[in-house]
Amino acid sequence: MRGIRAAVAVLVVAGATLGTAASTAGAAPAEGSRAAVVCPTGWGSGAKGGAAVGAEHLEDIRTGQHECYDRVVFDVPGGGQLDYHVQYVDRFYADPSGKYIPVAGGAILEIRVGAWSFDLEAGVPTYPGVVGKPLPGVNISGYSTFRDTRFGGTFEGQTQVAVGVRARLPFRVLQLDDRVVVDVAHSWTS
Repeated sequence: MRGIRAAVAVLVVAGATLGTAASTAGAAPAEGSRAAVVCPTGWGSGAKGGAAVGAEHLEDIRTGQHECYDRVVFDVPGGGQLDYHVQYVDRFYADPSGKYIPVAGGAILEIRVGAWSFDLEAGVPTYPGVVGKPLPGVNISGYSTFRDTRFGGTFEGQTQVAVGVRARLPFRVLQLDDRVVVDVAHSWTS
């Protein structure tokens, strides 16, 4: 009789433990707590490029912050799939003048997008960037990765920009209709 009571007691305790574990496994996180974020890895820091035919006019460059990366977006309405080339460089020079443009940060990411920043036919800029100056309307203060931005100008249908980053970090490029997106990770690991 004593053995049966002990077995029943063990089963009751085990059942209560399993019931508690099952009820808390599906529970929502406590208010104010955040679920762990898993950041993508494996992007690498080597040069990346994509070719496309035709170029339109760059109208905006904007940035954003995400949990795992900082982002810069080049908006080219009507541009479709855009030509781009993104790589780390030791120093940033405006093309074709060769003018050296200092860029703050531990590393410099040079971005070229197949779009004009000036409408040659109308004789007006489509993007108000000034060679050697920070990107207009872009405020990167408080960003985890970005430290500086500089406009390099437009030459032969290619607009050139530099982004100063904290260090040489992995990045990816997304080629979407009417825009090119460059994400720079906050770190090499998730």
